[in-house]
Amino acid sequence: MRAFVITGPRTAEVQQVEPPVPGHGDVIVDVERAGVCGTDAEFFSGEMAYTHSGHAPYPMRIGHEWMGVVSAVGDEVDPGWIGRRVTGDTMLGCRRCDRCASGRQYLCADRYEIGIRGGWPGALAEQLPVPAVALHPLPDTVDAVQGAMVEPGGNALRAVRAAQVVAGERVLVLGPGTIGLLTAQIAAARGIEVHLLGRDLPSLDFARSLGFTHVWTADTLPALRWDAVIDAATAEHLPALALDLVEPGRRVVCIGISSDPSLIDTRTAVLKEVTVAGVLSASGGLAETIDLYAAGSVDPRPLVAATLGLDELAPVLSGARPTSWGHAPKIHLDPRR
Repeated sequence: MRAFVITGPRTAEVQQVEPPVPGHGDVIVDVERAGVCGTDAEFFSGEMAYTHSGHAPYPMRIGHEWMGVVSAVGDEVDPGWIGRRVTGDTMLGCRRCDRCASGRQYLCADRYEIGIRGGWPGALAEQLPVPAVALHPLPDTVDAVQGAMVEPGGNALRAVRAAQVVAGERVLVLGPGTIGLLTAQIAAARGIEVHLLGRDLPSLDFARSLGFTHVWTADTLPALRWDAVIDAATAEHLPALALDLVEPGRRVVCIGISSDPSLIDTRTAVLKEVTVAGVLSASGGLAETIDLYAAGSVDPRPLVAATLGLDELAPVLSGARPTSWGHAPKIHLDPRR
């Protein structure tokens, strides 16, 4: 089968590889749609931390945002999965440790991450092996684009949960990228007043096109009470800004990761008695995200700028982006093209 393989920093190609065979407890998914995110670009550039820690050596087969149809099952898997449209959790724990037993498999020290960590092959290929326990069925009301947006949506959902804001309160989201916009959509669906802070005017204009009227730059940000601040960007100075801006006694949520270490003044956190929460993954947020998409409460489809074939991906990871795509932040792949 065809698969997109990163062979080293800034070097990638579409290769013919052996198709997966379902192991015990696994299924094979025929991938219909997969998303590309900043993590994938970092693997391509060589900046991803896992490539330096040994958790993700080259060659790498990336892709952790996906949907498809189950085409085969392994031993001890219900054959009723065959033919079902699914997406699934990226984080695959060992299922033996205390963290896995308590439902925190996404923090398992020995975890695999599909298309990211431990050599588990990713979804930028015609087929993908997945443990059946990680699967989430997709209803007919969730199409392929939405299905491949469940994983980023689950991350955003968990960020909104961690912020602990309720209807009528106000949240400031830093960064109008894919996760930031999904976070904003989910918060708005809960009746929360959403504000977005960015620096790139085209991306801010795109946020406005989605119906967000409270969109700011650092120079125009009003002095309001921020009941929570969610950092969904990648600038190392933003966690400190979030801590400065948030209402005392409330929460800062960090879901964006900068390439350089972020510095915060813990004196500010203590004197304001602020809780700083980190969100690593979509685990625990996938099912509710599917429900939100199915109900039409949140629609991620306008965030997708283009859908490409495997052979078209490498230039995009290098930063090429035709102006005809507009300013939507997400790129999708159809491996069947």
